[in-house]
Amino acid sequence: MMQSAKSRLAVVLTVLTFSAAFAFAQGDPPRAFDPATAAVRAPGTTIRIDLIGDSTQTDNAGYGRGFCANLTAKVDCVNMAKGGASTKTFREQGLWERSLLTKPDYMLIQFGHNDMESKDHLPRQTTMAEYEANLRRYVEEARAASIKPILVTPLTRRYFEADGTIHSDLLAHSETMKRVAAEMKVPLIDLQRDSIAWLDKIGEKEGNTLAITKKDDDGKTIFDKTHLNWEGSYIFGRIVAVNMGKAAPELAKYVRPKPATLPLEGVKAMKIIEGGPVKIVLVGDSTVNAEGGWGKGFCAIVTPNVTCINDALNGRSSKSFIDEGAWKKALDDRGDYYLIQFGHNDMRGKGPERETDPETTYAANIRRYIRDTRAIGAVPVVVTSLSRRNYKDGVLVQDLKDYSAAARRVGMEENVTVIDLNAMSVKLLEGMTQEQADQFDAIGHADQRAENQKTPIDRTHLNPKGQALFGRMVADTLIRTQVELGPDVIGEPAKPRTAAAQ
Repeated sequence: MMQSAKSRLAVVLTVLTFSAAFAFAQGDPPRAFDPATAAVRAPGTTIRIDLIGDSTQTDNAGYGRGFCANLTAKVDCVNMAKGGASTKTFREQGLWERSLLTKPDYMLIQFGHNDMESKDHLPRQTTMAEYEANLRRYVEEARAASIKPILVTPLTRRYFEADGTIHSDLLAHSETMKRVAAEMKVPLIDLQRDSIAWLDKIGEKEGNTLAITKKDDDGKTIFDKTHLNWEGSYIFGRIVAVNMGKAAPELAKYVRPKPATLPLEGVKAMKIIEGGPVKIVLVGDSTVNAEGGWGKGFCAIVTPNVTCINDALNGRSSKSFIDEGAWKKALDDRGDYYLIQFGHNDMRGKGPERETDPETTYAANIRRYIRDTRAIGAVPVVVTSLSRRNYKDGVLVQDLKDYSAAARRVGMEENVTVIDLNAMSVKLLEGMTQEQADQFDAIGHADQRAENQKTPIDRTHLNPKGQALFGRMVADTLIRTQVELGPDVIGEPAKPRTAAAQ
């Protein structure tokens, strides 16, 4: 039986909300990668060490940044870990090939969390035999490339039981890795053992202070028992760094003699995750502005702990927002985070006071927004342009691809979080008809005539339904990378999946 347009839309929105709300720590900040320059090392360094693994090694949700901070300035520390990766998918996604192209001297290889088999039978999961074979292959191929591998047993999950101690679900994978290390004569860091010992010593209550948060099925904020906040990263990163010097004694001289202390960014993040106030400033055009953009929906789902300021203005481009002094006013708000989205009014035909070229002037403007935000001690977040909802012969017209691609590239090169709203909105809209997409159309928006000269229907701006949907999309994606903000976004209860969506 054919589904109605209404039921098809309900299925799409259910799946979208479910996937966005529960994809914790999978959205690592985009990293610029160019094969031609991948092996170029940071000036003044004499050795390169790569981290190869899953989200528990990443910078935003693992011990990666704490590990690198505990190494001396002589080390070029490169984090190639990827959230959600297993020994299988790290290779399938081309991440292993990229890692080899960085040509490190050493690789710290840690997998296990996502290799575990479950009733879901996810594509990333492996049998124990496959897990072992994959580890051996990584070791062999690293050595073939003149890279020295060091195996790291998986960081324990914080599964405390009634006896007050950790009961790990990763012991079997740790034992397999230890056997591979012994048989192949590979240096080993037994992080599973040492992380259990540390947590058993401090207990569950103190252990939770090292965690990021997530939402449960009811939308409530709970502790994430796998991933780490800044404090947790620096504690377990220190453990890994010190034990690396013991496993490979020649590396001991590259470990800082004293534990690294949190930088100002980390101190701020910890205050926020512990309940301190936070100010988020939105800048952009009318698709962000509260009248007809996603900004209203975003600000509606943050907690009272957040001061959410929407400084976006109708009709502005990345150029005119600066030229008219709006950017200076936004900086004067002294936000902790700035979400920056431009593109709609930068396009050709918008007039010389607004037009920019995606690869040159637009990209330069986005870099300026990032630079100026950092200069006041705030965190910049680049958001690519929300898609318009125009279809031609049943196919979604994508007229913002060049600006979105430029925003992604600049964000990657500047190592800032990029919320690819263009890609997410395009993916959603491509599964709809024009009739379905028109359910988000604004009515009577001030910019309607200018933005929609060929039709009186406003397919650029959003009605309350669209504001809520896309505002939620931005918020849920933001806390996947800026994980300290997790407690400050109000969760949405998981919707039961319909038979059609399964």
